[in-house]
Amino acid sequence: MESPKKLQDIKVAVDAVIFGYFDKKDLQILLIKRNIEPFKGGWALPGGLVLDDESVDDAVKRELYEEAGIKPDFLEQLYTFGNLGRDPRNRVVSVAYLGLVNPSYHELFADSDAEDAQWFSVNKLPLVAFDHKTIIETALKRLRTKIQYQPIGFNLLNEEFPFSDLENLYKAIVGQEIDRRNFRKKIMSYGLLNETNNVKKEGSGRPGKLFTFNKEKYKELEEQGFYFEIK
Repeated sequence: MESPKKLQDIKVAVDAVIFGYFDKKDLQILLIKRNIEPFKGGWALPGGLVLDDESVDDAVKRELYEEAGIKPDFLEQLYTFGNLGRDPRNRVVSVAYLGLVNPSYHELFADSDAEDAQWFSVNKLPLVAFDHKTIIETALKRLRTKIQYQPIGFNLLNEEFPFSDLENLYKAIVGQEIDRRNFRKKIMSYGLLNETNNVKKEGSGRPGKLFTFNKEKYKELEEQGFYFEIK
């Protein structure tokens, strides 16, 4: 008679790829410096094990606040990573998330099992622990696709912004130059930007008008079958 198979002994974790954007800089990713083994002193995505009495959504929000002091403006499940050997301690399956924050509204502070929390350019990332490089690559690919059909990029901008900031943001995310005239024409044709009475002075040129994103208008149009598309 065969002995019964051992029941699963799998840990469930969450990891978060949080993107931020600083004016006229590269797209940024939030990393924490681990102060526990394995990979103590190394950089990693914020995250950790799910507690017995919480959902995965609650777990990732808790970890982000405990390890970096942030509450993302946009957060969604990205993918589940469960390859063997991804954690040297246990068999761990991780539910990964993609999040967006405006760094100017969030002051980072490291706590819990994080020694430090910093923003890094997506083009100059340090070595990261576990399989977090793969998770980051997956998230970046998702973001570059998603931003072309859903206006999530506004979560990375200030409430009021010059149109040039929106152009620079999209250029930073897609990683290449954009046709500025066609981009502006398409964005303005959607009627989703409200022009304010405020301006922003940049360089020697004339001050640029500031805009806000009309979330209510977008939701209304979306319910009517409107499809936001930027290509």
